[in-house]
Amino acid sequence: MSDADLAKKREGTFVTGLPDFSSDPVTGFGFGARTNVYWNGQRTNPFFAYTPYLLKLKANAAYYTSNARELVLGLDAPYYNGTRWRFKLDFKAQQNPANLYFGLTEATLGELRLPSTPEGGPTYATYEAFDRARKTLRPSQPGEASALVTDALSNRFRETEFMLNLKADYALGAGRWRVMGGYEIQHLSYKTFEGEPAEALMPISGEATEAPNGTSLLRRDFEQDRVFGLEGGWISILQTALLYDTRDFEPDPTRGYYFEVANEFSNRIIGSQFNFNKLFVQGKAYQRLPLGPRTVLAGRLGAGTIFGNRAPFFEFQDQWSPDGSINALGGRQSLRGYRANRFLARSVAFANLELRARLFETTLGKQRFTFAVAPFVDAGTVRDRWQDLGLRDIRASYGAGLRLAWNQSTIISFDYGLSREDKLLYFGLGQAF
Repeated sequence: MSDADLAKKREGTFVTGLPDFSSDPVTGFGFGARTNVYWNGQRTNPFFAYTPYLLKLKANAAYYTSNARELVLGLDAPYYNGTRWRFKLDFKAQQNPANLYFGLTEATLGELRLPSTPEGGPTYATYEAFDRARKTLRPSQPGEASALVTDALSNRFRETEFMLNLKADYALGAGRWRVMGGYEIQHLSYKTFEGEPAEALMPISGEATEAPNGTSLLRRDFEQDRVFGLEGGWISILQTALLYDTRDFEPDPTRGYYFEVANEFSNRIIGSQFNFNKLFVQGKAYQRLPLGPRTVLAGRLGAGTIFGNRAPFFEFQDQWSPDGSINALGGRQSLRGYRANRFLARSVAFANLELRARLFETTLGKQRFTFAVAPFVDAGTVRDRWQDLGLRDIRASYGAGLRLAWNQSTIISFDYGLSREDKLLYFGLGQAF
């Protein structure tokens, strides 16, 4: 850490706990509790200046207006007991009925199209126009339950997940390089919303009403063998990674680099119901600039792909990273001007750039708070083959954020992202990268 930040780092054990008020355009407004217990040790500890903490225990619980709910428990011990080992243990139980699905190929890079509309039908340049058209009553198609139906829920599905993950990494040489191995077991189940009552609009008057939901896009793609995995089940995964990390302070760096090559292997021979392999590469860079009290230019590049002819659709939705998995492409972690999972295909590439400028800091009692602004630009694309990744059909968004740092380790973020399709506000704990 820099001398200035090191002088402000707290010794001993302390708790940061706060009500969890968050907002996401997909899951809605959330409330709950997020608590962290930190063991920082004393300044005499030789690791005090090199670790964000000696041990962290987190316990998070949240409920969202979309009826999503989540419980997360985690334990993180860098340089465990003064050794080169770092151990992480995570448990998650969550149910989210507001997941979005727009397709699973690079065709999602096109403009929005109603789930019931065939190729060549009308498209919508903005999400607002698309959402209104989706809710407008339409005549039913074969197999649908009513003469008139709505597509209000036809891009949505519900996911229920139970997950346990154990990871360990070992520092090589001076500690900049690390090798990591882990094991994760999950049970996943899914539901789509055919025939369920949903919002609707009358075709001519636009009057609000209610009608049965039509066939979901995910269900239709599954029945036509375009996607796999809607039946859910057990997923057993072996995780490996090679890491290079010179960041001075992991939660909020002012300088340094982070690079990783991460892989997930799932196969029936280790007890999984699905066979696939996921490879993800990313790099992050942080450089302090001679502007103001603390201004940092932060950037990230990432690319990933999935191997396996019958890889389940849900594995397309995120890229696994030991530094924190990334929902791609779209949403708070990758492309902040677009909805989560707006663009999905077998391969993904994206970039983020932020200018994090501290405005001021203050101390209340024994608690230290700093405030910063962070204008940003995000860009990315998806492809059906990793060999086709490039600069064609790039989707971009931009915006600005506010950052509140509590005792340096807990970062509260507010981000407002804009794109040609949408305008979205997010707030919650942690930074995008």
